[in-house]
Amino acid sequence: MRPTLADVIGIGTDLVDIERFRTVLERTPGIRTRSFTDAECEYADSKNDPTERYAVRWAAKEAVMKAMGVGLGAVAMRDIEVVRAESGAPSVVLHGGAAEKSDELGITEWKLTLTHSVSTAQAIAVAL
Repeated sequence: MRPTLADVIGIGTDLVDIERFRTVLERTPGIRTRSFTDAECEYADSKNDPTERYAVRWAAKEAVMKAMGVGLGAVAMRDIEVVRAESGAPSVVLHGGAAEKSDELGITEWKLTLTHSVSTAQAIAVAL
């Protein structure tokens, strides 16, 4: 059965300026290991421009927190992981505190969409 509007617990969206995020990655290289899982880093670093992939994943992590109704820092960034299905569709896997918060809110499913241009990365997360 397809979800209906009544199933929506929260919606979050976030935009990240890719060049600004490139500067953040250069100035603070430790942000990769503090904010992204090993699998996310491996995926991003395998691409021609890893910054685009890091930026859109950062946007996704913030969008997930917004959908849960919490702010940056309420859960660890690494506890929110962006994964891809065999079809290429992005999805969210939660760990640790993020999984606990999601369970507390009664969230049983996530929908995620990611996109980026040369200048901006965007994510929209829907908690069901």
